[in-house]
Amino acid sequence: MPAIEVGRLAVIIAGRRAGEKVVVVDVIDRNFVLVTGAGMNKVKRRRMNIKHLEPLPEKISIERGADDEIVKAALEQAGISLE
Repeated sequence: MPAIEVGRLAVIIAGRRAGEKVVVVDVIDRNFVLVTGAGMNKVKRRRMNIKHLEPLPEKISIERGADDEIVKAALEQAGISLE
C-alpha cells in the first residue's frame, strides 16, 4: 500500500465526501493530513483523518503546503483528473 505523503492522491472512504479524490498537501501528524480537491471537485482544503483515506498509486511533485493553483497545475501536467 502506498504511503500517505505530500503529493499522494487518495480517495476519501468515509463521510459525506466518500468517493471523492483528493491530493495530500501537508502531513499534520501521524493521524491527520491536509488535503485538497484543488477546485477540480467538491472537496475544499481541509484536515482529514488518514483512516478516512485510501492512498492511490499516483503521486504528483508538489511542495509541502502548496496552494490550490500549484496543485491544479501539477495535476494537469501529470495528466491526472480528480473528477
